[in-house]
Amino acid sequence: MVGVGLVAEMPTDAERRRVLIAEDEALIRLDLAEMLVEEGYEVVGEAGDGETAVRLAEELKPDLVILDIKMPIMDGLAAAERIAGARIAPVIILTAFSQRDLVERARAAGAMAYLVKPFQKSDLVPAVEIALSRYSEVAALEAEVASLTDRLEIRKSVERAKGALMTTYGMTEPQAFKWIQRTAMDHRMTMKEVAERILAETAGGEVTLPAP
Repeated sequence: MVGVGLVAEMPTDAERRRVLIAEDEALIRLDLAEMLVEEGYEVVGEAGDGETAVRLAEELKPDLVILDIKMPIMDGLAAAERIAGARIAPVIILTAFSQRDLVERARAAGAMAYLVKPFQKSDLVPAVEIALSRYSEVAALEAEVASLTDRLEIRKSVERAKGALMTTYGMTEPQAFKWIQRTAMDHRMTMKEVAERILAETAGGEVTLPAP
């Protein structure tokens, strides 16, 4: 059964994740840095424009980059495209309410999450964890297959399997993905094979997933 040997993994703390901030308004940048530090993250660099943000990302190799959309020299969307395209780190985009139409462009640029200003600490931490989790998933799927078409197909299967685990066992999304990934490694299976077995079993099929 899928449930045999299942141990729920509670999310760890920030684990001193290294964050780079790019925001042209000094006060917002200061507030953002304070929030991150209070939550256990390490702010390793700050920038007031997109060009500096890209340079610092390349030099510092942070775990996460937070970019405001409206910045001089190079805007946040262009910087996100450069940083995400080079697979340096996951990106969170800061956007004002009047810029909601730019969210789709942010996603297209490679942003893993976005924050709408003004935001609170209670908004910041979930966005950070979502961005880190999604980036980890994408990296794992890319490592498994080279073809873009295959990656998209595997991602669909894994998304459905995560949903099944979340519904059946009350897991969070990151916990479900980690369980699929760990099971695949433990049993020398691909994540697609694990996902398909989860879906077959939760749909009432006869296929049984090996106990991790």
